[in-house]
Amino acid sequence: MPVAPTPGVESSGAVSPPAADAAAAPVALNPDAGGLGTGNVDAGAIVSGSDASATTESACNEQAPQDFLVRGNFLRGGVAARERAIQYRTDTYGYFKGFGHAPADAQPPSHYVVETKFMDLPVRMHRKVVPALACVEEEIKRSCADHPYKAHALAGIRFRNTYRGGEVTNHIYGIAIDVDPSINTCCGCVKPWNDAPACQKPAKTEYDRMAMPECWVHAFERYGFYWLGHDVLRDTMHFEFLGDPDRILKNPPSKETSPDVARTGDVR
Repeated sequence: MPVAPTPGVESSGAVSPPAADAAAAPVALNPDAGGLGTGNVDAGAIVSGSDASATTESACNEQAPQDFLVRGNFLRGGVAARERAIQYRTDTYGYFKGFGHAPADAQPPSHYVVETKFMDLPVRMHRKVVPALACVEEEIKRSCADHPYKAHALAGIRFRNTYRGGEVTNHIYGIAIDVDPSINTCCGCVKPWNDAPACQKPAKTEYDRMAMPECWVHAFERYGFYWLGHDVLRDTMHFEFLGDPDRILKNPPSKETSPDVARTGDVR
């Protein structure tokens, strides 16, 4: 495997899970974590209950990424800041072996993964962030009509860490998604990503180095996702949810009134 140019740089912009891992889907979820059993999440039902594209008001609260979870911030903060970010992800999304301190009843992030769809493409994500992803899709359909773009490939949950230097990728937690890695590249990553023609050409901003419209980035950012195009990695394909998952929905379903429905919506 090629050596990353700087400590902590991901070895690639998108890594598909091994066949053995993929074959393990669907994954049963912990009933105590929200009442979900095995199944798929209908993201459209989360947003509107019927037709997500027909709504005029989002079901989600707008929110910014939490500063202490932003990669550039915790790297500048040193070991303590990095460990704080890792422990938050451990407590919120599950324990990935070797990172953070696991509670007695800890489950890996993959235990909480569900299959959903984003822009008509299947992707496996942590159940807690599926509502935010649905609201991003709704926003794209509403605000990016003048910039048509069809996504062809997505990458969500990852089963091995692709960061180095003591970091752990947010793909491990199922809270990161890559959009069309082959044409939205990562100029600060290792080869072959930084060998992409777009990385060799002069550009005013990173928006000029990707095929995806800039308005997609703004749609993600509206609902708690951070775009790694802002990072030294210049990873234009990559979005990670760094908001507060407890603040995603304006009106989350009540566990008391809907014991079989998680905060993320219906399981079909």
